Amino acid sequence: MNRELSAILFDLDGTLLPMDNDEFTQYYFKLLCRRFSEYDGRTMIDALWKGVKAMVLNDGAMTNEQRFWKVFSQIMGEQICTRMEEFNDFYRTDFQKARAVVKPNDQARDLVAWARSMADYVVLATNPVFPMCGVETRLSWIGLTASDFDIVTTYETFSYCKPNPAYYTDIARRLGVKPEKCLMIGNDVQEDIMPAAQTGMSVFLLTDCLLSHDLPYDAYPFGNWSDCQRLWRSK
Repeated sequence: MNRELSAILFDLDGTLLPMDNDEFTQYYFKLLCRRFSEYDGRTMIDALWKGVKAMVLNDGAMTNEQRFWKVFSQIMGEQICTRMEEFNDFYRTDFQKARAVVKPNDQARDLVAWARSMADYVVLATNPVFPMCGVETRLSWIGLTASDFDIVTTYETFSYCKPNPAYYTDIARRLGVKPEKCLMIGNDVQEDIMPAAQTGMSVFLLTDCLLSHDLPYDAYPFGNWSDCQRLWRSK
């Protein structure tokens, strides 16, 4: 058994869960504004984006959840914090409808099983800007659960975000492994590939739902799932 790798990290959106990111985001916001229709939709979306930006800039001083709600409530009003459980309920229920704008991935379970055969740990390295219930809902669309992974990065438990390299070193630290013994697989050059590589992690860019941000990516290993598995079987 190949144990050259201590951990394999998978991105979720656009990687294990194929999607058009812009289409998904628009549909998700539409569902959210419909659920909380008593609020002005433009104000809520603006507050969401500013909350996400605050999480992306988080310096580790507090969890992403705390950072988000601090900024979100400054715009929406402090009373919005009393409705946190309603937002979680949205991710368990109405958010399920967003499945209509993502693509199936019948390989997902096999890919996680392959990763188990290749490494000691398997991580769902999705940008931790969602609560666990929102991640669990998206995983259910591809037949996976949080229990299929050793770590699932969510906003409740993480204090850094992509593309901060500290996000990746934090994962390695929690696992007790060296970044050089990890492989990050993702579809986003800016968020998944470049910062993970900066920490010393091996990387593979999945090009099925590529987000290049007009950045060069041919300096990194890239291709489809078969290319990824073939590359790492040969090592």
